[in-house]
Amino acid sequence: MHASEYIAVCVCPASVSNYTSAPLSEAMFSQQPQDLVVVAGQPVTLPCTIPGYHGVVLWIKDGLALGVGRDLAGYPRYTVIGDHSSGEHHLRIQRVELMDDAVFECQAVQAAMRSRPARLTVLVPPEDPVISGGPVVSLRAGDPLNLTCHADNAKPAASIIWIRNGEVLNGAMYSKTLLRDGRRESTVSTLYLSPSNIETGQQIICKASNKAVPNGKETSVTIDIQHLPLVNLSVEPQPVLEGNLVKFHCSAKANPPVTLYRWAKGGSIIKEVSGDTYEVIVDHSFFTEPVSCEVTNPLGSTNISRNVDVYFGPRMAAEPQSLQVDLGSDAVFNCAWTGNPSLTIVWMKRGSGVVLSNENLLTLKSVRQEDAGKYVCRAVVPRVGAGEKEVSLTVNGPPTISSTQTQQALHGEKGQIKCFIRSTPPPDRIAWSWKETVLESGTSGRYTVETVTTEEGVISTLTMSNIVPADFQTIYNCTAWNSFGSDTEIIRLKEQGGSQGSTSSTFLFFRSRDRGHKRGLVTQIIKCALMRTFNAGGAYRRRF
Repeated sequence: MHASEYIAVCVCPASVSNYTSAPLSEAMFSQQPQDLVVVAGQPVTLPCTIPGYHGVVLWIKDGLALGVGRDLAGYPRYTVIGDHSSGEHHLRIQRVELMDDAVFECQAVQAAMRSRPARLTVLVPPEDPVISGGPVVSLRAGDPLNLTCHADNAKPAASIIWIRNGEVLNGAMYSKTLLRDGRRESTVSTLYLSPSNIETGQQIICKASNKAVPNGKETSVTIDIQHLPLVNLSVEPQPVLEGNLVKFHCSAKANPPVTLYRWAKGGSIIKEVSGDTYEVIVDHSFFTEPVSCEVTNPLGSTNISRNVDVYFGPRMAAEPQSLQVDLGSDAVFNCAWTGNPSLTIVWMKRGSGVVLSNENLLTLKSVRQEDAGKYVCRAVVPRVGAGEKEVSLTVNGPPTISSTQTQQALHGEKGQIKCFIRSTPPPDRIAWSWKETVLESGTSGRYTVETVTTEEGVISTLTMSNIVPADFQTIYNCTAWNSFGSDTEIIRLKEQGGSQGSTSSTFLFFRSRDRGHKRGLVTQIIKCALMRTFNAGGAYRRRF
């Protein structure tokens, strides 16, 4: 029978006498119902004892009779129990429900007695708490955590606490809502945790309790912090030597797990490698072209790169160039090397042990003709290797002439005299003169001039057929010109085996700056032999 239903009870006077065995004035309650608090689902008994009274007893719930005597057919969970003959009329309620939350009275109708009102308070435990998004709550690294826990349909409203590692977490927001039945309430608690206050794998408990379940009910979630791959790139073995096999290992921690590895060198994708390891024989390019490993999971990608400290010998970075400069100008060579570990640069002139510079630049101030030659730029990487580059310095200036040994001349035979000419730029003209004769090339009488160009310079040869005694008394002049000036050498021919010389015939030459007292003689010879030929051209400049 529902609370909205009514039972009409009619007690007839004729029948009262049938129930009454003692004077009404003597009837009294020995037991009355008391206020009780009971948890829904539990049984409860409301006592009512009236010794010696055998009249009609009614149980009243919130002012409404439940039935007559022991007949409570409309309430199948309700039963009147006890020894009727002893006046026991206890109300037994099986599995108390929320609708049993009411005020109960026990009434003795013929005796016009009613017990004190007894309040039966029914407590309803909350339903099992539920954390939204559980049992695993995932969030991205760096994001705060918001957890919401519901504990519904409780009377009274449930209290909610949050627990982590055995400690209660403070600061949760709490709210409750009264349900439509006006008795039960639902509770919501929201917990906020900053990114710095959470770790992946942590378990957080929501515990809901009220008077019905003082020990509470709980549920939990596990925190799953998802993040981009955390990557470390290692290189083995160390140190790294050029030409050795090296293993690059890309170790990554990722949540969700890694789905892809991608390798690159110097920005170019290495398509043939797809795992977490890259093996390769390294060269010097790994020193300047970093190796990178890109690791991807469903959240995105992380790229890490590193230059490899490859030990390698010197490699030319800026190649020096040979120079051709004018006499008196500066000559500047630039020579750049790369190497690892740090290298040392040394500039020297070929054939000399003197260190001219330890820098990339070698500067020669106001060069002279004797500065011409080969220069070496040498780089040394300690314990690894060395390299060098040779360049040439050519000095533009007047020709310089020297004579070399000549073939022995015999009277009546063919004889030769030679002069060797170094000249940058090459000589414009070369002339032999003796007495009043000047010959640049070709044949004139017994005399022939031939000129041969070699890597070192120019050799001019004067050949005389049918040597006569006068040839041994003649002074021969070899002169060369270029745009910077001229040079002259005086050569004598001696007869083989003659009293004037040794058994070995040689050139005798005198530079005008070294001749001293012979200067006047040489000047006269040159003037006499050359003025008529070269005066008009004006190109001849004498060096005395």
